[in-house]
Amino acid sequence: MWNSPILEQQKTELEKEKLGRRILASARNELYLKLKLLDLALGSLPFSAGQAEPAGTDGEALYFTPDSLMRLYQKNRSYVIRIYLHILLHCLFCHPFDRKGRQEELWNLACDVAVEALIDSLYLKCAHIPSGAFRKSCIARLEKGLSVLTAEGICRELEKYALSDAERNRWEKEFHLDDHRLWTQGRRPGVQNPNRQRWEDIRERMQTEIALFSREASEGEGDLLEQLRISSRPRYDYREFLRKFTALREEMQVDPDSFDYIFYHYGMELYGNMPLIEPQETREVRRIEEFVIVIDTSMSCRGELVRRFLEETYQVLSETESFFKNARIHILQCDERVQSDVMLTNAGELKRYMEHFTLKGGGGTDFRPAFAYVEDQMARKRYGRLRGLLYFTDGYGVFPVKMPPFETAFVFLQNQYRDVDVPPWAIKLILGEQELGSGDDSRRGFDLTEEEKAL
Repeated sequence: MWNSPILEQQKTELEKEKLGRRILASARNELYLKLKLLDLALGSLPFSAGQAEPAGTDGEALYFTPDSLMRLYQKNRSYVIRIYLHILLHCLFCHPFDRKGRQEELWNLACDVAVEALIDSLYLKCAHIPSGAFRKSCIARLEKGLSVLTAEGICRELEKYALSDAERNRWEKEFHLDDHRLWTQGRRPGVQNPNRQRWEDIRERMQTEIALFSREASEGEGDLLEQLRISSRPRYDYREFLRKFTALREEMQVDPDSFDYIFYHYGMELYGNMPLIEPQETREVRRIEEFVIVIDTSMSCRGELVRRFLEETYQVLSETESFFKNARIHILQCDERVQSDVMLTNAGELKRYMEHFTLKGGGGTDFRPAFAYVEDQMARKRYGRLRGLLYFTDGYGVFPVKMPPFETAFVFLQNQYRDVDVPPWAIKLILGEQELGSGDDSRRGFDLTEEEKAL
């Protein structure tokens, strides 16, 4: 019987694809045994032959080239397991969907460095590949500026490094494993990729499972859990947060929203010059009345970040609708004692304060003096209807034991942040450094956990 060369080739390709799927399934089973935390994610990435060299993803499936995958497996089985985990972590942290106008080459490199550093920290024997001095020096350099190696933080650091083409190529050769070309295919500006929501849901379900059932199963995976927590924090608009410190009061101004022009026009037509209804002369508004901003001036807080935090706050508060005419904003600088107390009553005073701002202090961090000082000022009637207190800090200090008689929020900088247990009566916000430096007024935001949003 005559055999067609084309049919024989197709049969060979199908056998290769089948073998490639078996290789990936074996790698997935190995990861199931070693990282129980990822069981849900491991079952969410089906295999598909083609489109990536040697393997890659668009968030929908794991694509692979059978010939390349088999060569990689013959070279070292650990390489296949590592590239599988590498791709899976890209999806969990939504790297294929999060470029957001960043330079594509730097973003791709930052994502690879982030997941490779994380895999190294897990000490998985099944996914171990030899790492040289260059890789260790790169990670050590990044860790000097970042407490947690997220892709966003690494991308900002790489922008500061201003790597030459040769240096960037060396970094890519060290950390690059998978094919990123699928990340940009089919992307439409302004349209959210549905796979992003799918992976965010997977990540949220993983965290719920960890919190409820599998805490003991996640031991030894601290860096992975830390990055999952950071990646899973929902966005929370800063303007909405400041509404916690606003008061509802009436002001003398026309309220066009409550004015019915139909009756006004009907009265003018019926009586000539006498409307049946006139605009209200008062209006209920929510505005900043009185609250306190405390700046941690200990040696661990850099003056540049403090200044940028105040500039960000100024951008919000300087809007005319944010202030009552008799608003009182108290800015305290405090390390282990209160160094200064400045009261601002309008946007102009806040702007002048920003122009001449100097950091005072430099000692250790202790939150108690600021709270004691504020409560003392309230007792002396020097502070009026205080709405709340906002404390910008690195988090490493002594918290008050007693709940204060006003709402309190501690603000931490994300790239310097490790999980800090604030008292149960306080709100914890994680501020991304990109918001501090962003000029986009519409995207100023904080990160909150779901429990913190409920407060």
